[in-house]
Amino acid sequence: MNKPRFFITDVFTSKKYGGNPLATFIDCGSLSGLEMQKIAKEINFSETTFITSRQPRDGGYDVRIFTPNTEVEFAGHPTLGTAYILREKLRLTTASEVVLNLRVGKIPVTFSKTSDEVSQLWMKQMPPKFGKQLEAEKLARVLTLAAPSDFDLDFPIEEVSTGFPTLIVPLASLAALKRIKINKDEYFRLAKDAWAKVILAYSREGYEPNQSLSVRVFAEFYGIAEDAATGSSNGSLAAYLARHRPFGSSNIDVRVGQGYEMGRPSSLALRVNNTKGETEVFVGGYVVEVAEGVWG
Repeated sequence: MNKPRFFITDVFTSKKYGGNPLATFIDCGSLSGLEMQKIAKEINFSETTFITSRQPRDGGYDVRIFTPNTEVEFAGHPTLGTAYILREKLRLTTASEVVLNLRVGKIPVTFSKTSDEVSQLWMKQMPPKFGKQLEAEKLARVLTLAAPSDFDLDFPIEEVSTGFPTLIVPLASLAALKRIKINKDEYFRLAKDAWAKVILAYSREGYEPNQSLSVRVFAEFYGIAEDAATGSSNGSLAAYLARHRPFGSSNIDVRVGQGYEMGRPSSLALRVNNTKGETEVFVGGYVVEVAEGVWG
C-alpha cells in the first residue's frame, strides 16, 4: 500500500478538539476500496474521506467517504472538512464554492467570510424526502425513555433524508435528551428493516443561549455509537422543521448544539429557504486544522 498524506480537521467548531474530527487523505487514486476501508477502520473516526484525484471532473472533485464499517453515499462533516482541505490546504481553487462529487451526487460547499474574517462553510443538501412515521412507545424502548412524557407529541417521529436517511425524534425537554441510553437490541431490531438507520433526537432547548435546539445522534448500525456533529442528519432535521413548523415558519434559520455529552461541543447552523415551491436546505459551520502527516 502507498503511504498517502492526510490532514486532520475538527468540523463544526471554531476551536481545536471540539466538533467532529475528520481525517482526509489525498492522492488516493491508487488505493482500492478495501484499502480505504481498512484505513477508516484503523483510524476509527465516525468518517474518513479520500480525495481520489486533484484534477476536477465535471466541475467537481471526486471524494469517497467511509465509516469504520462501510462506504456511505453522503455525510455532512466529511463534506465540509474535505472542501476545506481542497481549498485552504491544497489550494486547488480560490473560488468561493467547491463542489464534491460524492456517491449521492454533486454537493456544493460555499465559503463565506464572517466579521472576524474566518470562513464559515455552507453545504447545500439534496432535496428532502420523507418516509414513515413511528410511535413514541417504540422509540421509548430504543432510547430507554418514558412514553409519552419524554416526547413532544405535538410533532411526529419521522424518517427524513436530505442525502442520508435519519429518523427524527422530538423530545419534550433537554433533560430527556440527556437521559437517553440506547438499548442496542431494540435499536438493531428497529434498524433491521428501516429506511433510516440513524436516530437524531432533539429538544427545543439549547445547551447554550445562542442555540435554538440541542441534538444527539446515534448510528451504531454504521459503527458509530454516538456522533459528535452530523451535518447530514441535521440537514434532515432542517427539512423536518420546515415541514412541521415548530418555529412557526417553513423558512428556518437556527443554530444547533451537539456533542456536549461526549466532551466535543459542536455548533451547526441550519437554513431552509422555501421559494417558488422549492425547498433548499443548507447546513453551515466552521472547520479548524489540527494536524497533518503520512500514513503508514
